Amino acid sequence: MQTEIVHSPGNAAARVQLEPGETITAEGGAMIAIGGEVTIETSTHQKGKGGFIKGLKRLLGGESFFLNHFTAGTSGGEVWLAQTLPGDMMKMALEGQSIIVQAGSFVACSAGVGMDVGWQGFKNLLSGESMFWLRIGGNGRLILSSYGAIYPVAVNGEYIVDTGHIVAFDETLNFKLSKAGKSWWSSFLGGEGLVCRFQGQGIVWCQSHNAPSFGAIIGPKLRAR
Repeated sequence: MQTEIVHSPGNAAARVQLEPGETITAEGGAMIAIGGEVTIETSTHQKGKGGFIKGLKRLLGGESFFLNHFTAGTSGGEVWLAQTLPGDMMKMALEGQSIIVQAGSFVACSAGVGMDVGWQGFKNLLSGESMFWLRIGGNGRLILSSYGAIYPVAVNGEYIVDTGHIVAFDETLNFKLSKAGKSWWSSFLGGEGLVCRFQGQGIVWCQSHNAPSFGAIIGPKLRAR
């Protein structure tokens, strides 16, 4: 499986070339086009591990209920993928480690990569952010997306990131959700609300734009029409 990210960072798309018999699992609606001898199978979770409850958990996590599985035939094939929001995409190779991914950032993965849904708590409900994350780990390839540009931050000690700007982070990092300012009043008046305080060593992948903030600005304008 070979992956090429094109038109980054503003309008990224991923071209995935599959060897004969290879399968890639993608978020429902992520496909742009397919070429070659490629078959599509749809389920509520990973190929061969479907289930209504697993699909429902993904739906709560901000992902689609269904996943599409693209399998190349004897001559191989290619799949083009993109995210809903304009922005960047990144590819990574997992070698037994796990990362935590914010809702909506998962695009696709190869066989050998598994995912589950975790709970972030009621603080995120009050802030308007997603209450769930995806825990993705195993051995294989992974494609993630962001709203705006995506960039890694190496954490060695403590680092603070606005929850709306997190794409993913290493599971090796400890973290807690807290207010941005000295008080909840100043935090929300300042437009920051909740932040994630990371501690330890690892990587946090951040996005330059904040989808909930953009929605809060554009939403009233759309309703006005």
